[in-house]
Formats: sequence, C-alpha cells, structure tokens
Amino acid sequence: MDGVVVDSHPVHIKAWKRMLGAARVVVTDQELDIVREGKTKEEILRHFMGCISADDIRVYGEEKDRIYREEATQLKAVKGVKRLLNQLSQAGIATAIASSGSSWRVHDTLEVLGLKHYFRVVVPGTEFARGKSDSTIFSKTAQRMEVECEGVLVFEDSVAGVRSAVSLGMKCLGIGDTIRAGSLTAAGAERVLPNFVDISLSELKRLFTDDWAINAAVASSFCR
Repeated sequence: MDGVVVDSHPVHIKAWKRMLGAARVVVTDQELDIVREGKTKEEILRHFMGCISADDIRVYGEEKDRIYREEATQLKAVKGVKRLLNQLSQAGIATAIASSGSSWRVHDTLEVLGLKHYFRVVVPGTEFARGKSDSTIFSKTAQRMEVECEGVLVFEDSVAGVRSAVSLGMKCLGIGDTIRAGSLTAAGAERVLPNFVDISLSELKRLFTDDWAINAAVASSFCR
C-alpha cells in the first residue's frame, strides 16, 4: 500500500521523526529511509532504539500511530492508480493489498481514499512477525486469493519486497523514482515506473510473454 497505492512515505517519515525525537532519539532523513524498506513497526523501533521491551514497543508504536493520524490528512493516492484499478476490476482481475502496515491503518487509509472496494483480499503486517524481507506475506496473500504464486503480478517499491516476490516465482513491476529504479531492477523488477500514469492493462499484457497469464495483481507497500 505505502508508496505504491498511497503516497504516504513523507507522512510516515515525518511521524517517525517526531516520535523518535520526543524519545530523544535523533535521526536524519537519510537514516529514516529504512521506513521505505518494508520492515514492521517493531523492526523499525528495534533498529533505532535497540533491545526494548514489548511494553515499550507498544507504547512507542501507539505514539507513532497517534502522530500519523494527525498528519494523515495529507495522504493521497499515487497518480494513475485509480484508473488502473478500475481497468482491472472491469476485466475481472482479482487484486489484493499485501502490506507490512498495521491492520487499522491499512483498512482506514484505503477506506478514507475510497480504494478499499477494489481489493478482494487485504493482508496487513500485524499478522506476521517479519516485514517484506520474509516472503510469507506474499505467499499467504496468494493463498487467500486462491491463485498460484506464478500467476501473480506484484507492484512493489521496496528492494526487499521485490526480492521476496521474485523468490516465489511472482512477476514484479517496480514503482519508484529514478534514484531507486536501479536497485529495484537489480532486485528483480521487470520494469520500474514512477507511478501508474503510463500503465494500463493492455500495457501490462505487452510487458510480459504470452505464456504468462496475469491472473492476479497484488499491490504492496512498505510497512510502517
């Protein structure tokens, strides 16, 4: 979801910076790029704060979520994504969200932006111990969609997410700017585009060989 369907990375980075600053943990914007790498909230907290207790993880996590809610009015859908989702829906192609984000945030964000009805399956990160570096979230999403991994196309903006999807035999199209394009391609993305403006269902079919059927499209994001 984050960074693929929803342009939410700036909001997440701002929320994390505010929360960590209040906890007297000073981080730079560059260090906060880890937020884009598909890690769970617990993984991010331990990265910056070390071996903290489960209670501290809960408290700090709730504070980050509170700040996120304050900033969430700035959220908007990634350019072109609604048009593509409409095309996929009209063509009867099942779509899903596989996100490392918490359940309340994933569902609330999709609802607020009027996108939730497009997705047959929504799989949040709170169901998994690890983020996108573990391919489990992708395989479980495919299972719930009742499709084989080889029949799934993943839209992904994290290197870890691309690697995990490709490791399962899924096809992957990267969403990212020119700075991230090289790393996403190196991780296995078939192609990298900045948004969905120049992507259509007919274009997707031309991107892949005839013997590979697009049975499902999974939109995924980085966890926050």
